[in-house]
Amino acid sequence: MIKKLPQFVRNLVARVTLCVLVSFAFVSLALGQSQTETPADDPSVTLFPHSQTSRYWISGQDNIIFQWHPSFDAAYSGRNSFRSTAEHATSNVATIFLGYQLTRNTEIFADAESAAGGGLSDALGIAGFVNVDVVRNPELGPSPYLARAMIRQIIPLSSETVESDRGPFALATSLSVRRLEIRAGKFGMADFFDLNDSGSDSHSQFMNWTVDNNGAYDYAADTRGYTVGVIAEYHDRNWAFRFGESLMPKVANGPDLDWNLRRARAENYELELHPRLVENGTTTVRLLSFVNHANMGVYRQAINDFLAGKTPRPEIRAHPLQSTVKYGFGINLEQEFAHHVRGFARWGWNEGQHESYAYTEVDQTFEIGTDLAGNSWRRSLDKLGGVFVSNGISADHQKYLALGGLGFLIGDGALSYGRENIVECYYNAHVWRGIFVGADLQHVNNPGYNRDRGPVLAPGFRFHLDF
Repeated sequence: MIKKLPQFVRNLVARVTLCVLVSFAFVSLALGQSQTETPADDPSVTLFPHSQTSRYWISGQDNIIFQWHPSFDAAYSGRNSFRSTAEHATSNVATIFLGYQLTRNTEIFADAESAAGGGLSDALGIAGFVNVDVVRNPELGPSPYLARAMIRQIIPLSSETVESDRGPFALATSLSVRRLEIRAGKFGMADFFDLNDSGSDSHSQFMNWTVDNNGAYDYAADTRGYTVGVIAEYHDRNWAFRFGESLMPKVANGPDLDWNLRRARAENYELELHPRLVENGTTTVRLLSFVNHANMGVYRQAINDFLAGKTPRPEIRAHPLQSTVKYGFGINLEQEFAHHVRGFARWGWNEGQHESYAYTEVDQTFEIGTDLAGNSWRRSLDKLGGVFVSNGISADHQKYLALGGLGFLIGDGALSYGRENIVECYYNAHVWRGIFVGADLQHVNNPGYNRDRGPVLAPGFRFHLDF
C-alpha cells in the first residue's frame, strides 16, 4: 500500500516519523529512566502559585532556545542568505506580566520584556524561520522594553455566565455568555488573532514562524512584534467576532510605528465559530482577513525601474513616500479527538503584489499538524507534536528575488524558485512545577524559496520557566 504513494509523500512521512522518534529519544535521555516512571505529573505548572481571587496578577516566564545546523549545499549565497556553513545560536526571551482588576469588568495590563541572544544567520534567509522568539532586527540589543500596556473593558450583555481561566491577558473568572470586550493600548496582534491551541506558542509547542502564526498574515507590528491600537470583540454562545485597528511600522520590519492614520493603519477581522462536528471533541474554525495601509513598495514597479536602468538592482524601497494597500485572508482549524489527540490546520493567502512588510515574506501558506498529550505514558503534561507547512510567493515576488532584489528577510542574489516546505516535530517535557524542557527538529526544503540551496536540518533544545 505504501509503495503506491507518490515519492514526495513517502519522503514526507519518513521525515515526520524520523523527527518524532529523534525528539522523543532526545528528551527521554535528558529526563532519565526514573523520571518516565513517575506515576503522575505534578499538577502545578508554575514555580509559584497564582491567586484566583486577588485583584493583582504577577507572573513571569523565561524561554531559552538553542539551535544548530550542519553545513549544507549552496550553489551561491547573497546578503540575506541563510548561511551554508555550520553554526549555532541561542535566544532568550524573558517576560514579566503585570495585571490589575480595577473593577469587576475593567482590567489593566503592563508587560516588560527582554530579548537577548540571536537566531541562526541573524534570522535571515528562510521565510518560515526556525525560531519565532528571535527579534528580526539584530541591531536591537537585550535592554528591557515595554511589550504591552493595555486596558480591557468587558460589557456584559446577558445574565447567563461561563467560567473563564485567569491568565496574563485576562483576570475575570466569570464572563457573560453574550458580551462585548474592548481592548486599547500596546499589544501583539498575534495575542488575539489567529490563535490556535496546538500551534501558537513557541514556549511549549512548535518554534517555526510559519507554524506558530499564519505566514501569509502580514499582521501589523514593529520589529519586536508589537503595535498600538484598539480591538473590539463580540462573544456569543457558539461564535465570536473581533475587529482590530492598529498602527503599521514606518518601513518594512521597522522599529518605529507610523502614527499618521490617514497614511498608515491596519484593519483586522476574524470570525470564530464552534460547530459540533465530532462527539465529545471541540471544533474551532477561525476565518481571518486583514487590510494594511502603509508605505509599501510594489514588486512590479521595482522590477520595471531596474530594467529601465533607474536602480542598480530591484529596490523595493526606492520610491517616494506613498500609501498602498495589501490585503489577505486566512483559515484556522482546530479539532480535538479521542485519546488526547488534537489536529490543526491553517491556510493563508495575500495579494503578493506589495512588499512583505511586517511579519515575514510569505504570500501563500498551508500547514497541517497534530499533537498528542502524554497520558498514555503517564506524563499528562508532556506533549508530542508534528507539522508540515508549505510556503510560497507570488510571480512578481519571485522575479524580484531572481533579479537580485532583497526583501527584509530573504534574498540570495538569484533564485531557482521552489516552494519552501518545512517539517517540524517536538517533544516538550514537564520536569517539575514551572520547569519544562523540550527537543525540536526542523527540516527546511528550498530555504528562501531557492532550489539551489539546502535542504537545511535544524535541531534545537528549549528550556522554559514559568513563574
